[in-house]
Amino acid sequence: MTEFDDSRLEDAAALARADDLLRRLASAGARVRIEAEKSAGPIASLEPSKPRAIIAVGAEARLVRAMLEPTAPVPFVAWPRHGLPGWVGTLDLVVVMAPDGGSPDLIATVHEAVRRGCSIIIACPPASSIAEYAGSRATTLLPTSTGDSLAVAVQMLGALARMHLGPEVDPQRVADAMDKVAEDCSPFVDLAVNPAKDLALSMADALPLVWGGSVLAARAARRVSEALRAASGRPALAADSGELEIVMDAAMAHDPFADPFLQSAADRRPALLVLDDGLGDDAVHVARNRLRGKAEVRDIRFCQIIHHDGSEIERYASLLQTGWFAAAYLEVGLGSDSAER
Repeated sequence: MTEFDDSRLEDAAALARADDLLRRLASAGARVRIEAEKSAGPIASLEPSKPRAIIAVGAEARLVRAMLEPTAPVPFVAWPRHGLPGWVGTLDLVVVMAPDGGSPDLIATVHEAVRRGCSIIIACPPASSIAEYAGSRATTLLPTSTGDSLAVAVQMLGALARMHLGPEVDPQRVADAMDKVAEDCSPFVDLAVNPAKDLALSMADALPLVWGGSVLAARAARRVSEALRAASGRPALAADSGELEIVMDAAMAHDPFADPFLQSAADRRPALLVLDDGLGDDAVHVARNRLRGKAEVRDIRFCQIIHHDGSEIERYASLLQTGWFAAAYLEVGLGSDSAER
């Protein structure tokens, strides 16, 4: 079993092996700006509209739903399957996000939307099969080039805000928030003041339990847990507070005299990671306090990622980027042969 070595987080050679991943994380804000600039003209041409319903398909459809559903003036559906619901027709708006050019199923769904005469807003590479299938007088194409699903979701949210179908989204501010995370979590920032490196150290020998209270924080928690699993090859669970309390209750009692070098994978104890965007009602605050109290009683390590500044999407992007940086440093600390698969 490979052990976490925190010296790798300050070692130039170890960090160089993760250079591609760290550079992609650091350039996330730039990709948001690129997509926003490319789509500025088409978005400016959009007019306020009130379709009967909005159906979102493709990458990050559920993120767009999470942003719009609480305030959208019309029903909103994130459709996960091939095709469209039977009731969708000419009065409805189909929102499509295909930064990678789209799968055959998504292309077929777009073709179906055109056949039914739906209004369509599609974010995709202009020179792609899905763009050709989407072509109609009722289609607005938002050109993409980065292949970044989050950047394309921000692009689409801006288009829907222009149509008065969602909250205002400022891509520049989202990009700035992501740049701030990249600056704080840079590989050149020392472990003592780097929140992502510190979090990676906290997760080094643990089975992460990840929780977010608001709708967007919960979505970020799922994405961060996926990244932690991929980085370590260990289980990582994102769930609601009640389920996580059950897991914490079932954890073995902490043995302060146990030799960490003799631990097996089965001996690992959970660590609780809370993603806090400062949003949510009283029930969210109660759940957060219960989880923290349970962690203290069970002697389970408690960690937080906190971002309370900016709009909902800015906070979401900041939570997600910080968690992804932490997962990258966890992989660096464990070494290239770290995954327990």
